[in-house]
Amino acid sequence: MIAIRLRRIGLLLFSLLVGFIGFFQMFARSAGRFPGDYAALLAVTAALFIALWVLLEIFQPYGSQAILPSIVILSSLGITLITRIDLRNARIGQPTRVGFTQLIWLCLALVLCGLLVVLLRDYRLLRRFSYVSMVVGLVLLLSPMLPGIGREIGGARIWIGVGSHTLQPGEFAKLFLAFFFAAYLFDHRDQLAVGGKKVLGMRMPRIKDLGPIIIVWLISLAVLVIQHDLGTSLMYFAMFVSMLYVATGRTSWIAIGSVFFVIGAVAASMIFAHVGARVDAWLHPFSDAEFSKAFGGSGQLVRGIFGLAAGGLTGTGLGQGRPWITPLANSDFIYTSVGEELGLSGLLVILALYLVIVASGMITAMKIKDGFGKLLASGLVFTMAFQVFTVVGGITLVIPLTGLTMPYMAAGGSSLVANCILAVLLIIISNAANKPAPEVSSDTFKYEALAVLRQQETSKRSGQDNSDQNDSDQDEQTDLPATGRIPARQVRGGGQ
Repeated sequence: MIAIRLRRIGLLLFSLLVGFIGFFQMFARSAGRFPGDYAALLAVTAALFIALWVLLEIFQPYGSQAILPSIVILSSLGITLITRIDLRNARIGQPTRVGFTQLIWLCLALVLCGLLVVLLRDYRLLRRFSYVSMVVGLVLLLSPMLPGIGREIGGARIWIGVGSHTLQPGEFAKLFLAFFFAAYLFDHRDQLAVGGKKVLGMRMPRIKDLGPIIIVWLISLAVLVIQHDLGTSLMYFAMFVSMLYVATGRTSWIAIGSVFFVIGAVAASMIFAHVGARVDAWLHPFSDAEFSKAFGGSGQLVRGIFGLAAGGLTGTGLGQGRPWITPLANSDFIYTSVGEELGLSGLLVILALYLVIVASGMITAMKIKDGFGKLLASGLVFTMAFQVFTVVGGITLVIPLTGLTMPYMAAGGSSLVANCILAVLLIIISNAANKPAPEVSSDTFKYEALAVLRQQETSKRSGQDNSDQNDSDQDEQTDLPATGRIPARQVRGGGQ
């Protein structure tokens, strides 16, 4: 066990070293010095990562240890690129501190993750609050529509804020809705797994079982209509359909979900102007008309693609590119910023790190025997995989741009905190999946099993005695009004 822990802490320290070298190289080339405030905050962040690792070793010793180092490298690389754009903004007289703020958000996320590891020993506790989770998720989802605190930024009303501080509650809503979906599908999987008639070789579900997927589809459309957020609406619908497939094992649910998705996408592109504009930019990105549009054109997409091309195979090097040419290069287009300065090789490393997290989650979902944990792990990991696919696919013109951001890398505190909590939930579930079964032939197990049987027998006898006593008391109470006489034994007792 000591050798395993040494290997785990070695992996974490190596990832922290890689992150520090990236910061050092970027500051050396962009600013010529390492700022003291960044050095202090990076030291605090590294200490919090090590403290989180210690808590995981104490409370979740069998949890997957490949997830945490991957998060270290992804978050450190993202903040390095964000800070690099801050330094350029400072040189042109428009100073920003997005990178420093992102480091503070990362520290807050690590503190919350540490509390979650200590307080949530058993993830099955979340199943007890399934409908509470649904209510909380919907309230968070609709909170940007409240007057006063709701904010519209970039054409999407998905923010709440006080003063200059903003928060995107939809990032946390996806966690609560995942809890509810997992609990609901776990309770109703038998009814949903019953098949109806066969169509094209697939056993279709019964008409009366289509209600849940229709409701989730309507909620996704409502998010698109009210908040103008295409990516979030797609993410919720895809998360539910994937969990539905895991719960029932029927491919017909995937087919039905795809049909609903196509109908909704076509209708949205024809009805809503902002969705139609993104489809046009995707279909004709290099046309002069689309590139020259003041709003909703393909100018951002084309600049991002040229940034990727400028990076080539190995990139220009940290601090040597010009990622700021692409609008929102520190948030929606952080992937192109990495591609320009680290090249195709850097992008493949990033995708490999995401693959490590997704693979760890899928292995956990396959290994764990508890149905609720299986659904929750698969839902969480598929949400992250779908988010990465939509961002990378949107930037590389595989699919229309959705507006989602890369987990752990893009600027945005709510996205960073929510995805860190998602990763810790995966580690907690993996601890239950990897925990060895108790040795049934050991004396300790036999003694504990005998103690449980004795306790059950004692409880059973106690319950039976109480039941007999209650029946006796009830008989006495029913005899009194029925006969109008006092029982003989009470008379004898009173005489004594």
